[in-house]
Amino acid sequence: MTLIRTRRDVLESAEFRRLVERRWLVSLALTAALFVGYYGFILLVATNKPLLATRIGETVTLGIPLGMAIIVLAWLLTAAYVWWANRQYDPEVRRLRDQIR
Repeated sequence: MTLIRTRRDVLESAEFRRLVERRWLVSLALTAALFVGYYGFILLVATNKPLLATRIGETVTLGIPLGMAIIVLAWLLTAAYVWWANRQYDPEVRRLRDQIR
């Protein structure tokens, strides 16, 4: 049997605060990872152009796959957030919302 609570009770509950805190921590961690990757690449472009100009094939330089890796990193971090939200965050939100009804 679930306890029917008011919206205020849910919003002021420790469960809700933990949920919001977890969401912020996950979001900040993923954002930090993206910033480190992106700005690391930009710093590499700014400080070591000869390294990025190193040929790894007839026409491809090292900068091209590294740039593509940053794009893939963004996709992977987005996928990680979606996976976390679907498995952890959304069920908990649903559970808290069901307590209000």
